[in-house]
Amino acid sequence: MKPYIFFLLSIILFSCNKTSNSTITKAETEADIIQYIEDNNLTAQKSNSGLYYVITEQGNGAAPNSDSNVTVSYKGYFLDGSVFDQSNAAGITFNLQQVIKGWTEGITYFNEGGEGILLVPSQLGYGSNYYNGIPGGSVLIFDIKLLKVE
Repeated sequence: MKPYIFFLLSIILFSCNKTSNSTITKAETEADIIQYIEDNNLTAQKSNSGLYYVITEQGNGAAPNSDSNVTVSYKGYFLDGSVFDQSNAAGITFNLQQVIKGWTEGITYFNEGGEGILLVPSQLGYGSNYYNGIPGGSVLIFDIKLLKVE
């Protein structure tokens, strides 16, 4: 009986580690983003929602709206540089209503052929929820290239 109790207790304790770090505040998240921008000598703009973005190449094609289907090549990573997701060079196609809020808004700042960086605070990403290897409260950074707007 004791081994089963130990096993159940272990499962409960390890499951708790996959919950979010909900003690991270918006101010702390923003301070982390600002520090990252300074450390990497970026010239970023901030939107009203709290999204930071850097346009390295505007692009000269069509401009998407928040309902557009787009093809994007990207690399997603955390503030420490560790990569959590990445597309191949051909990119992936999706509707901007099917992604995190930071992408729905941020991709619209570029024209087709544009490139840049999205610095997504947790409230525009996955919030305080643990998602697919991404801890709750995480700032997400994406190097993006908008390949096509449909």
